[in-house]
Order: sequence, then structure tokens, then C-alpha cells
Amino acid sequence: MTIARAQLIQLALTQYYHCISRCVRRAFLCGYDHATQTSFDHRKLWLVERIHLLSSVFTIDVAAYAIMSNHYHLVLNVNQTAAKKLTDHEVAERWLMLFKGNKLVDRYLAGDESVAETAQVTLAKWRARLFDISWFMRSLNEYIAKKANEEDDCTGRFWEGRFKSQPLLDEKALLAAMTYVDLNPIRAKLCKSIPDSEFTSAYERLHGKPCRESNAHTLKPLMSFIGDSDDQDRDALPFTRRQYFQLLDWSSRQSARGKTGVVDDYQPPLLDQLSFNASDWCLLCYSLEKLGLSAMGSLDRIEQFYKARGIKRRPQNSDLAKLFA
Repeated sequence: MTIARAQLIQLALTQYYHCISRCVRRAFLCGYDHATQTSFDHRKLWLVERIHLLSSVFTIDVAAYAIMSNHYHLVLNVNQTAAKKLTDHEVAERWLMLFKGNKLVDRYLAGDESVAETAQVTLAKWRARLFDISWFMRSLNEYIAKKANEEDDCTGRFWEGRFKSQPLLDEKALLAAMTYVDLNPIRAKLCKSIPDSEFTSAYERLHGKPCRESNAHTLKPLMSFIGDSDDQDRDALPFTRRQYFQLLDWSSRQSARGKTGVVDDYQPPLLDQLSFNASDWCLLCYSLEKLGLSAMGSLDRIEQFYKARGIKRRPQNSDLAKLFA
């Protein structure tokens, strides 16, 4: 049974969410269509450029992304506090970058107080949407679908229903989701190392661009690590850049072995810091989707999540209990 998005998005419990959208067509989202001998890889850049544009408009940061042949992954951070700090003029300016305006709002911002009450209701609605994941994903998927349909000279559904949204309830869950997303091309055997994994956040962080051919200017950078930014209004990931790439590199080499649970004697310090068993870590960051977790985190955090949704019966997941014990 599908779950209302309002129940899945619980900003009081977490600002981080792992989102996935899949394409329904044989030609794939960005892959190679063997039937027509046509490559659609150029659409990957469409997605990355749109993601950065939306991140600069919405108060939503991109912690990680990976663009694959028939689907894409995002790890998003919803900055509700930043949205509340925006002035009415800033809210309207951001909204008009993507959507139609409102004449009463225009009059109010120009100094007409006679329409203040009605205009402020509209501005409050716009402000709320600027930190709404559903509006972010809608603005991404609709744009790509229309552009792809125009290129394919067709109409109809492009995406596989609603996007999937997975709340990441603690630091372990966030780190596992980011690693899982950045390792997608290696896990799919599209490349052999992190520096070669184009159209991932890891590649962009290393090279300053999403792929070798890209010359586009980034409107808003990816979410920074602790100590990387002096901007006090921006959230930062709860670990350093060095810690993350050290763990990502080690994890990618475990993936290359193809045997979950067979690991080096060496274990990255960040796993020790989070009290994570190396074998459990490999299972989690290579099989995250297969575990079928609607939310990811410690058992206490999961309990809070279901309580906030008003659900009395808790799904039993022995794998989850083991991984986050």
C-alpha cells in the first residue's frame, strides 16, 4: 500500500531523505537503446544541471546523487530554517525562477498594502513549497519528462509512478545512503574506481564537474562537509571530506571483490567512530534497496518515526536490528 508523502516526510525527525525515480521506457532514461542504436547519455547532463538549478531555488541541499541508465538517486537535505529566514521579496524572486507569479503579490511587494492579507497567504504557500521535497522532485521529473518526450517526438508517461522517498534518521543511515549512491556505477560495473565514476556526486566533488565533457557553471555547489564552508546559514554534512572519501575508497574496493563480508583487516576510522561492523557496513551500502527499508536508522529512531506517523504495528526487520544494533 502506498504511503502519503506527508507521512514519510517528517522534518521534526530528520532533514535527510534518499529519493529514487525510475524510467518506464525501454530506451531508458539516459542509456543506450540497442533496438534503435541510439544513445541517450546526453540526458544525464540534463538531470545534473536541473538538479543544481533546483537546489539554488529551493532551500534543499544535494548531499549525493548518481545518474544511471534507467533511474537516478538523490540524497537531499531539507533546510526548513533557511526558508523561514527568506524575506517576502526573496521568496517571490526564487519562486518566479521556476513558476508563474501572482498579480496581487506583485502589487503587495510594490507597496500596495490593500492586498497584503491575500498576498501574504500566497507568499506563505510559496515559502512552504521551497522546502518541500515533493515540489522539488516534481519540478525535476516534469521538466525531464517534457524534454525527453519532445526529443522522442511522443507523449505519455516517462517516469515509473511516484518517486520513492526513504527517511535517513541518523548519521549512520545518512553515511550508508551517500556511499550506496556514490558507488552505483562501480556496483553496476560501469567503471572501476571513484575518480572515473562520472555523473555521481563523488566525481563532481573530486573534479569540480559531473563529467569530462561538462563546462557548465554550477549555480549552487553540493552540500559541504564539516569544515569546508564558512557559510553559517548552510548545513554541513556531519563528517569531514577526508573521512568520507577514505571510507568511500575503501568501500569501493570491497565492492570490487564481489563478496560481501570479506573485508580487509584495515577498517576506516569513521566506521570505528560510528561503531559499525565492517561486514555489516558492506551489506548495508551494497544492498540498501534490497533490504526494503521504508526508513533507515537506529531502532529507537525507527520507533519515533512510526509513532509520528501514527502507526501502531511496527514492521519487523531482523536485518535492520542487526545493522543498527
